[in-house]
Amino acid sequence: MSIYQKFCTEITDQLGNLQKLTLNYPDNFNFGYDVVDAIADETPNKKAIVWCNTEGEEHIFTFADIKKYSNQMANVFKKAGITRGDKVMLVLKRHYEYWFAAVALHKLGAVMIPATHMLTVNDFVYRIKASKVKAIVCTSQNEVPQKIKSALKQAETTAKLWCVQASAEGFENLTEAMKIADSELSRIETLATDAMMLYFTSGTTGYPKGVIHDYTYPLAHIVTAKYWQQAEDGGLHFTVAETGWAKASWGKIYGQWLVGSAVMVYDFDNFDPKQLTYIINRYGVTSFCAPPTVYRYLVRKGIPDMPTLKHASTAGEMLAPEVFRKFTERTGLPLCEGYGQTETTLLMANFKGKEPVEGSMGTISPFYNIELRSKNGEPTPVGEIGEVVIVPPENGRQPGVFCGYLGNEEQLEFVWRGGVYHTGDAAYVDENGLYWFHGRFDDIIKTGGFRVGPYEIENVLMEHPSVVECSVIGVPDTLRCQAIKAVIVLGQGYTPSKELELEIKEFCNQKLAEYKWIRIIEFVDEMPKTISGKIQKNVQRKTATKG
Repeated sequence: MSIYQKFCTEITDQLGNLQKLTLNYPDNFNFGYDVVDAIADETPNKKAIVWCNTEGEEHIFTFADIKKYSNQMANVFKKAGITRGDKVMLVLKRHYEYWFAAVALHKLGAVMIPATHMLTVNDFVYRIKASKVKAIVCTSQNEVPQKIKSALKQAETTAKLWCVQASAEGFENLTEAMKIADSELSRIETLATDAMMLYFTSGTTGYPKGVIHDYTYPLAHIVTAKYWQQAEDGGLHFTVAETGWAKASWGKIYGQWLVGSAVMVYDFDNFDPKQLTYIINRYGVTSFCAPPTVYRYLVRKGIPDMPTLKHASTAGEMLAPEVFRKFTERTGLPLCEGYGQTETTLLMANFKGKEPVEGSMGTISPFYNIELRSKNGEPTPVGEIGEVVIVPPENGRQPGVFCGYLGNEEQLEFVWRGGVYHTGDAAYVDENGLYWFHGRFDDIIKTGGFRVGPYEIENVLMEHPSVVECSVIGVPDTLRCQAIKAVIVLGQGYTPSKELELEIKEFCNQKLAEYKWIRIIEFVDEMPKTISGKIQKNVQRKTATKG
């Protein structure tokens, strides 16, 4: 029996397809003690992490190792005065110390703040001031220690500073400090309702919001790992994500360990599709999850045989149907798309036991009660675009949904208006019960009396060989209210021209209903993006003209 079964009740149909999942957990549930240590005590030699880097270094960590090293790290933190409720920022890339630190902070009851090493000094200043961090643990690479010291100076505050692996001026070497720390740790009482993690969202429309999750958050990822990514007990799951992003929580620790799967960690800076497939084959990865960009590169560069791989999933951005088809043709594995937010866990997906359909988000997670609603709060009929909202259970407690925005009660009340959580995302459901994503609800284009989601047009645009990246927005138009405009980054070997513009329009418009036709095209060298790589359509709309 996998340990996750201690904390949930699953209702499945005769074919084993999940119908409903409810959580059962004690008031003091803590992932560090009740999952990591429990597995270590029962099966100490069970693999937890298979780690390697571009320099050829590799380590295999068992759950006994994770228990020992997280205890040692927790004792270092404890000695420095880190206690329950203190906020500690982790800027650790894909270094294996991240897993020790995360579990250590959970055990102490401290609030973990994952952050990417790609942040600028100003980004760090904002996060440090907003969260009032007590300590920062960071990589010694990419000039991160220097950026953090500069940020602390600008923020006019101090924090306990650690770095890992190598030394840095003004930072204690945590990798060395933990080696001489006690490997025993008495349980520190925490509550399931305590704040466990704080993620700063990418901020597409303003400053990043601090999203707070409590200690039930890992349990809500059981569905993510078991029924979407199809991570297996005794298997090896590989999610391509840096630890600074929420996707790491989705695919590199919680749900995977709960269902008994080890996680594959490849510590790299520059993406190389051939290297990823080499890692998959070298270590025998059984399930794989990556953003569509990775699959797009794999398809273009050529996909080798991957005999151990049983399942592939994707989320985070638009997946072109052409990529779906070519990957499936080459590997025999359909790409299972999923959808969720930093504020939630997995909300919709092409789940285990159901045939994935290219371009569709699949069906609603049986863990949530989700509806599509119009601007006035009414349920939208089949085929009509509505906002994805989460309706909480009668007791009002929905595990997996964040419990607050840092210092922003007004925003929290706004997204929970009307007693439901408003995701701000747009979708429609078809006659087969499949859901289709259409971007942000505010990005919906009103043209000629119709409501058009940019996502479906972007899907068609990506099929044209010249298009590397695209964004579709609505711009003011006296005849139609809004005209559909495509902003395009061209691939190597293509140059902007009226002829190419016409070719792309004709290519797309013959595949689209007339009211969805692209009226304007703008070629650009790059898109305005957030630090996490999301295209800022609001910026494009502000600068857009009718052409």
